[in-house]
Amino acid sequence: GWLEAVTQQMGYHPQYLDSFLKMQHYLMHMDGPLPFDCRHYIAIMAAARHQCQYLVNLHVLQFLRAGGDPQWLRGLDFIPPKLRNLNEINKILAHRPWLITKEHIEKLLKISEWSWSLAELVHAVVLLAHCHALTSFVFGCGCEQDEGPGGRGSLKPLSPGSQCFREATASNGCSQELLRINRKRSLDSCMELDCLRERMQRIHVETEGREERRLLQQDREEGEGTGQLSIALTCLRDSPLTDTDGEVTGATNLACYMQDPDFGYQDFARRDEDQTQVFRAQDYSWEDHGFSLVNRLYSDIGHLLDEKFRMVDGLQSSAMAKRLGCEPSVFKRGIWNYIHCMFGIRYDDYDYAEVNQLLEQMLKVYIKTVTCYPEKTNSEMFDRFWKQFKHSEKVHVNLLILEARMQAELLYALQAITQYMI
Repeated sequence: GWLEAVTQQMGYHPQYLDSFLKMQHYLMHMDGPLPFDCRHYIAIMAAARHQCQYLVNLHVLQFLRAGGDPQWLRGLDFIPPKLRNLNEINKILAHRPWLITKEHIEKLLKISEWSWSLAELVHAVVLLAHCHALTSFVFGCGCEQDEGPGGRGSLKPLSPGSQCFREATASNGCSQELLRINRKRSLDSCMELDCLRERMQRIHVETEGREERRLLQQDREEGEGTGQLSIALTCLRDSPLTDTDGEVTGATNLACYMQDPDFGYQDFARRDEDQTQVFRAQDYSWEDHGFSLVNRLYSDIGHLLDEKFRMVDGLQSSAMAKRLGCEPSVFKRGIWNYIHCMFGIRYDDYDYAEVNQLLEQMLKVYIKTVTCYPEKTNSEMFDRFWKQFKHSEKVHVNLLILEARMQAELLYALQAITQYMI
């Protein structure tokens, strides 16, 4: 039950929710190449690129529950070099995935003390793409904000049995089973959290005293004045340890999980054409290339990802399509191809003039914002686009954004891995 604000929104489309939760559970909690604490730390790094406090806080708790070292939560300077080396590919995938090359892959896989295996890297790439895309959904549906009009998400814990979630899942047996599991996990989490609070309070007191003494000594030895000490202690105060009541909290300063924070999305049309070419989907597609590669190196994840891609494609969008007088599949393909186009992925068999015919300007602005810089999304944007449509229809658009963005990142990363292997 730790993604309740997200699952409440996805609950408007229960079949998709089932496939999402299966993939999410396998990626984060089942056997795989990466240790469990590292998985959640990678998720923290990915969510921080878009300043998504909601996901960072959730993964901080999961990281600690998985036995992660609390010192890592002070920022990238306090994690093993192997994890820190992932920062470059995290940054590029999040904002300009077309810049990924086989040289980035080679740098991570080269023989050294901190090298990655191919299987580990594929696991990490899927994690990064998943969390980047999920931040788009979190901001797009308002899960990052306080509860607002239309029953949007809240940072406060939401009951999986709430009315809108219950109605959405009433006809789906698998979702009912997930509700039962989530309730049990919530009870388990409460008991674990009590122990965690006590443990974290002790760590907080011990760490703060020890770190202050160490930094004071270092400051005296290096003669660098009080500036460095002040910065370090500020970072320590902002680290996700505990508040005055012993509550486990998240970092207020997500900058400690990022390097080069000014690096962001840039229109693909402004790229350096001598170095970056259009990605032709016919040359490297998910169905013909990406699926088999990812499934071979990280067993079964390809099937779960493929099911999720197919599920969002199969969702009904009759109300949205009816207004435009077109088939639902035509409308959804227009949104999907528009998102891929923003990342430089083109389909030879598609007439891109359809995008301007199908998508109103306000919808295009919303899609581009949620896809490329979700942290700039606000509740007014969500409320203004297509006022006459149901909340569930708007959630559907955000699901398309999530999956199209994730697939775009995966295609670039997996193509680079394929080129390295060749």
